[in-house]
Amino acid sequence: MEPQPSLKKKTIGGLAWSFGDLVGNQGIQFLIQIILARMLLPEHFGLIGMILVFIALSNSLVDSGFTQALIRERNASQVDYSTVFYFNLLISMMIYGILYVTAPVISSFFGEPQLVSLVRVLSIGIVINSFAIIPKAMFAKEVNFKAQAAINLSASIISGVIAIGLAMAGYGVWSLVLRQLSLNAIQSLLFALTKKWIPSLVFSIASFKRLFGFGWKLLVSGLIDTFYTNVYFLIIGRQYSAVQLGFYTNASRFSEIVSQNLAATILRVTYPVLSSIQDEHERLKQSYKNITKLAAFLIFPIMVGMAAVGEPLVLLVFGEKWLPMVPYFQLLSIAGMLYPILALDLSILQVKGRSDLYLQLEIINKISLTILLVLAIWLELGVIGLIAAAILNTYLEFFVNSHFSKREVAYPAREKVKDLLPVYLLSFVMGAGVWVLGALLETGILIQFLLQVAAGIAFYIAACRIANIAELKTVYRLILPIIRKKG
Repeated sequence: MEPQPSLKKKTIGGLAWSFGDLVGNQGIQFLIQIILARMLLPEHFGLIGMILVFIALSNSLVDSGFTQALIRERNASQVDYSTVFYFNLLISMMIYGILYVTAPVISSFFGEPQLVSLVRVLSIGIVINSFAIIPKAMFAKEVNFKAQAAINLSASIISGVIAIGLAMAGYGVWSLVLRQLSLNAIQSLLFALTKKWIPSLVFSIASFKRLFGFGWKLLVSGLIDTFYTNVYFLIIGRQYSAVQLGFYTNASRFSEIVSQNLAATILRVTYPVLSSIQDEHERLKQSYKNITKLAAFLIFPIMVGMAAVGEPLVLLVFGEKWLPMVPYFQLLSIAGMLYPILALDLSILQVKGRSDLYLQLEIINKISLTILLVLAIWLELGVIGLIAAAILNTYLEFFVNSHFSKREVAYPAREKVKDLLPVYLLSFVMGAGVWVLGALLETGILIQFLLQVAAGIAFYIAACRIANIAELKTVYRLILPIIRKKG
C-alpha cells in the first residue's frame, strides 16, 4: 500500500502544477480573448458559438470514454494504448467526413451561409486532437502536469499571436477559427514530441472490449453532458440573432474561466490519485470529502464575487460595446458555483467503476434540465429565462448526485450540505456587500472595481477566520512554503 505522505505529496504536487497550468494557460487565453473581443464584433463570436455544439460532441465521440478507462487501468500496456490510438484516429476521420458533408444542413438550420466553410475548416481540429489523446492520458496517469502546463502555455501564446495578427489584418471570424486550429496543431505536436510515444502496429480486440466495456457508459453520459452544456448555443443561435449569441458566448467563456477550469484542474489531478486508493473505503471518503470542501471554499466566493462586480469587470475587460452581456455573465457565474462539486460527485462514481450509475445520473439530470428549458421557451422568458433554468437545475443535480454517490463513499447530501453551508452563506454575504459598495461608490470604474475586489477578499478572509473555516488554514499551508521559498 502506498504510504499516506507519498499520496499527499503526489496530490499537492499535481495540484500545484495543474493550478499553474490553469493560471498560465487560461490567463494567456483570457488575455487573448480580451484583445480579440476588442478587435472583433459580437456576431463573429456568435458564428463560432453556433458550431461549438457539433465540435464538442465530435471530440467526445472521438475519445469514447477511453481516456478515463486508460487512467483507471492500473497496468495499461502498449497494446492498450495502440488499440485506443487507432480507434480514436479512425473515428475522428469518419466524424470529419460527416461534418464536411452536413455543413450545408447546419448552415441552413441557423440561416447563416458562412457556416458551410467555417464548419468544414474548424472541424479539421477534431482529427488533429486525436493524435494527442494518448500522450495526455499517459501524463494524467503519471500525475505529471508540469509537462502539460508547459505545452498548453506555449500553444496558447503561439496560437494567440497568430489570431491577433489575423484580426489586425481584417480576417474577422477566420482569426477565431485559425486560432483554434493552430492551438490544436501545436498542442498535438508538442505532446507527441514530449512524450515520445509511438503506437505499435497492433490492434487488440480483447483490449478494445475490456476498455470499451468500462468506457462506453462514460461515452454516452459524456455525449449527453456535452450536448446539454452546449445546447444554449444551439437554442440561442436558432431562436435569436448571432449578436445575442455572441454576448452569451463571451459571457459563458468568461464565467467558465474560473468554474469549469478550476473543476478540470481539480479533477484531472484527483481522479488518478483517488483511483489509486479506490479500495480503501475510509481513506477514499475522507480524501473525497476534503477535496469537496476545499473546492467549495475556493470556488464559491470567486463566482459570487465575479457576479457582484460584473458590470465594472465587463466594462474594463471588454469595453462598452459588450455591456449587454453583463446580466448573462452574472447569472452564469452563479450557475457555475456548484459545477466543481457536481463534477467531483460524478468523478467518484468513475473511481469506483460505477459507470452505470454515472450514465443513469446524466439521464436523470438532463431530463430535468430539458423540462426546465422547454418551460422557459414556452413561457418566452428569453435568454435570461434559459440561464435561470440552468441555475435551478444545478441545485436539483446537487441532491440527485449526492444521493447516488453516497452509495459508494457514504457521504450523503445532508452531511455535504452541513460541510458546505458555512462558506456558501459567507460567499453570498460577501457578494451582497461588494455589490452595495459598488452602488454607493462615486469613483471611476477602475477604482470602483479595485475597491470592491479588495473589500470582498478582506471580508471573506476575516469572516472565515472568525467562523474557524478549516480550509483557510489548508490554503495557508499550501501557499506559505511557496512564498517563503521565493522570498
